Amino acid sequence: MCIGIPLRIRTVDGIAATCDDGSGSPTIIDLSLLPEAVPGDWVLTFLGAARRRLDPDEAALLNDALSAMTAALRGERDDDAFADLTGRTPTLPPHLEAARAAGRSEG
Repeated sequence: MCIGIPLRIRTVDGIAATCDDGSGSPTIIDLSLLPEAVPGDWVLTFLGAARRRLDPDEAALLNDALSAMTAALRGERDDDAFADLTGRTPTLPPHLEAARAAGRSEG
């Protein structure tokens, strides 16, 4: 399993981009799969390669989720990190909800 990391592009040089994740350490990524990316864009990266553009709000949500995972691994709590999931009943993806409604279960 790999985890996508949101990064903001600072500079582009050919198919390479220097990015910032907010930690102060620059990260170099490959833009081969996203050649239209420009400085200022947020991108979702996997294994050092940009896979898709993100809008700033989505990047913020992903960064909050990653911060919450880091806090959980340290034994800390960060109840605000998953604010988009609190106060509502969890839902299944449509194909799983259809299977549940049809009475199917895995055992």
